[in-house]
Formats: sequence, C-alpha cells, structure tokens
Amino acid sequence: MTVRRIRTAAATAAVLMGTAACTAPGSGTASGDGAGSVVIGVASEPDTLSPLLGYGKDGNSKIFDGLLARDAAMELRPALAKALPEVTADGLTYTFTLREGVRFSDGEPLTPADVVFTYDTILDAKTNNTYRSELDAIADVRADGGDKVVFTLKYPYAPFAGRTVLPIVPEHVAGGQDPNTGSFNTEPVGTGPYLLTSWSKGEKLTFKANPGYWGGAPKVGKVTMAIVKDDDVRATRLRSGDLDGAVLPPNLAATFKDDGAKKTYDATTYDFRAVTLPQAGAVTGDRAVRQALDAAVDRQAMVDEILDGAGRPAYGPLPVDDPWFAQGIQRGQDLAEARRILDRAGWRSGEGGVRAKDGRRASFTLLYPSGDKVRQDHALAYASDAKEAGIEVKVESATWEVIEPRMKTDAVLAGSGSSGDPDYGLYTLLHSSLAGDGFNNMARYDDPVVDEALDTGRRTSDEATRRAAYGGLQRELVKNPGYTFLTHIDHVYVLADRWQALSTQVEPHEHGFSSGPWWNLQAWRPKK
Repeated sequence: MTVRRIRTAAATAAVLMGTAACTAPGSGTASGDGAGSVVIGVASEPDTLSPLLGYGKDGNSKIFDGLLARDAAMELRPALAKALPEVTADGLTYTFTLREGVRFSDGEPLTPADVVFTYDTILDAKTNNTYRSELDAIADVRADGGDKVVFTLKYPYAPFAGRTVLPIVPEHVAGGQDPNTGSFNTEPVGTGPYLLTSWSKGEKLTFKANPGYWGGAPKVGKVTMAIVKDDDVRATRLRSGDLDGAVLPPNLAATFKDDGAKKTYDATTYDFRAVTLPQAGAVTGDRAVRQALDAAVDRQAMVDEILDGAGRPAYGPLPVDDPWFAQGIQRGQDLAEARRILDRAGWRSGEGGVRAKDGRRASFTLLYPSGDKVRQDHALAYASDAKEAGIEVKVESATWEVIEPRMKTDAVLAGSGSSGDPDYGLYTLLHSSLAGDGFNNMARYDDPVVDEALDTGRRTSDEATRRAAYGGLQRELVKNPGYTFLTHIDHVYVLADRWQALSTQVEPHEHGFSSGPWWNLQAWRPKK
C-alpha cells in the first residue's frame, strides 16, 4: 500500500495569527518540583477531568497528552507519538508510532493498548460523551506490535490528524471503572506536565509539576486555577494581588494598562457570541422573525462599544479572516429591511410599538448566564436593536442549571466556535441529528441544505468540494438563520510580568483553563 507522510503545514487556524491560594500568589516562592507558583483566575470549571467524557478534547490539558499537539502557530507536532502519522494514499489509514519511555504519573508505561482503550471507550454509545460525533469517521483502532497504533477510517476525513490531540488515559486505571461515574473523573492519572493535587468544587483546582514528565519537569511548580465566575470580581482580585493572572473582558483588561507589573495578552479566536433562535419557539420559529433580527442587529457597534474594538463582526460561525469564510455575506444593520420583512410576513405594529400576528405579540425571552458581563451587554444591545424593528426581547439572567432545560423554546446568548477546520465547529453547531444533544445545536436548527453541506464537507478530502459545501452552508444560514451571529471576540488576559516564554494561540470558544498565555505553562521560565 502506498504511504505518504502527513504534511506539517499550518492548520487553517494559523491563518488568523497575526480563590485564593494557600500562599500569597505572585510571591514566586519555590513550591515542590519547580521554581515558583502561579494563581490564575478563570470564569468556569470543567464538569469532569476525564477525557473519556470530553475533557481536554482540543488539546492543551495540563494533566494529559494526545498523540499530537499544536504549537504556537497551530501546526500539528508530535506529542505521545514520536512523529506525525503515516497516512495511506486513500486517506483511510493512519499509523502512529508511540514515543519511547513515556510513563503515566503513577509510573506505569504508556502502551498502544491505552490509546485503543481511550478511543474505543469514547466511541462506545454507553459513554456519556457528547462530542462522540467528532470521531464519527473512525471505523477501527488497533494496536500493532509494541509501539504502533493504527486507525482505519470509514471515509476520507481530511482533518482527522487534528482530532488526535485528544488526551490518552491509562487503561489500567480507568478500565476498571464506569467511565460515567468512576473516580477517574475527579482523580485523573495522565502523562501530562502537571498532577492534580486537590479540587474544591466551585472554588479552585490545584496542580503540581510532574517530576517525571517526558518533556522535562516544568519550572512553575504549583498552579492554582481559581474559579471566579464574576468578571468584576476577577478583576478586583487581580488588582489586589490575590490572583497572578486572569481572563478578562476587554474593558476590564484596559484598566490595567498603566500597571507596569502586569502584561496584557490578546488572542485572536473563533469564539463567537450569538443568539439561539429555537425553531420550536412560538415567535422565533417564524423564519421571517429570524431574518428580521439578523437585519436589525448592529454588529459593528457591538464590537466598538462592548468589546472596545477587541473583536470582529460575526456574519456567521466562521470569522471574516478565516480562509473558509464565504466572502460576500458581510452585511450591515438595515432596519428598513427588517421592517419590510416583518410587514410582508404579516407582523403588524401593535401596542407599545411591538408587532403582532394572529393575536401573538412579537415577544420572546433571551437568557444569558449570570455574571458574564460581555454576554449581558450583547443581550441588552440585541434587545435594543430588535425593539427598533418592533420585536420585544426580554433579557433575563440565570444560571446554566436554569438555562439548559429552557433552551428548546427560549433564546440564549450563546458562545461557541472551534479552530482548526470548519468541520470541528460547524457540525455540532448545526447538524439536525444533534439538535438538543446537550449544548450541541442549541437552537435545534434543522435545514436539509445545511445538513447535506455538513455531510459533504465531512466525508470528502477534495478541497474544492469542501469549499463549495461550506460556502453554500454559510449562504444558506443568511437565508434561513437559526442563530443571530453577533461578534467574534478576542480573548484578553492580564498576567503578572514574572515569566518568559509566554505566547497565545488562535483560540476556540473554550478558554481560560487550557488556553491563554498558560497554554504552554510547562515551558515557562522565571525571569532573571
């Protein structure tokens, strides 16, 4: 069989590049296996630390490694594999050779069986992994000798290598447990640069450097991820010295610009903010209403006034500077068109300026997560724009526990977006087969044209065919919106200026825990 070596060209995303701790954070005091400690404030914590349930699936976990990883430029590089995979000419077989001498944190060696176990468990329908569809292309994974793993695909899946950043777990630990309820979810064992030492739910997670890490023991010996949901509180704690670093909204990050002891890092992203418009909603189920809202929104004003310029208008799920973006779908606010759309659909002006049709007012609730000022500001601006067209949007804050059961009929100020390849983010966002599957396809969007485009883009490796599919998909979203896409936001981080070798990557929606300037924490060095 003819074999080719996978290219090392930058991934698609590279085009975009351009709680209190027990000791005083920022003291730089040596702790354990390294030369310092750091306390970082993040907005949320994971539900689980098990990759079998989705933790770390996009890479950069501090506890685990994948077969491959991405560098600062988003190029794939070897991690647990000693080299990039060998791929057959038909694109159906990927062979990885494991790096020698890698051990899990409990001292046991990494084997091909661990890789097979990880993927087989995730693909098992009994495992509660809502990201299983991302690995749909896999037909079989098997060990080959003592150091090789072979993946056989059902169809040529162009971005498959990027899926193998998925963290690998030890079969000898996780294999004896129920993946959904076992202790591995909170007591993980991995090959990564850090070990979990404690987890106080809702407060903080603490890690220490792994002295046996195959990449060399990290210099930062202790890491605390403090869970601080409220943006303002996170900024206050950073200013007081309670935190060494934090992810912040742009306007709060700007308040540190004159602080010479801190440095700001910006990361370009695929992370969008959008309003879900459920087709089961009494008002949002009307395509004309969804089209009118798309025309009524002032995206550029949101970038300028809410994000302080740290972002871009979102005309769909892909950012305007992505090479897969469908040029020509850019559109500005057009309130006159929004009103014409509603007039043609029979929505007439009524009491208080709110339109009505067949006795139903053009009014619906928009939920956003409490404490998220950026989403709150987007929601309020959206409601203001909608009012100009005669649509009443009632903005309401709530916890995710309250929001989730209401997502079928109520609109939500959502965030999503994945870097690397269009399939990574679009399939789970839009395919009708995933409607209502957790936080996949939150709007329960159902459009056969979009489904066909997603299936075509996923199941062919021909670039021209894929470009046509994804271009058509983006144009269909303008005709039949299931979401009102608002902005792509830059992620902004502020960090005490005590280390070197820091950088940022192009980031997906998920950030704070594994992204930011601490994506490569294991490579940091204290400043002299």
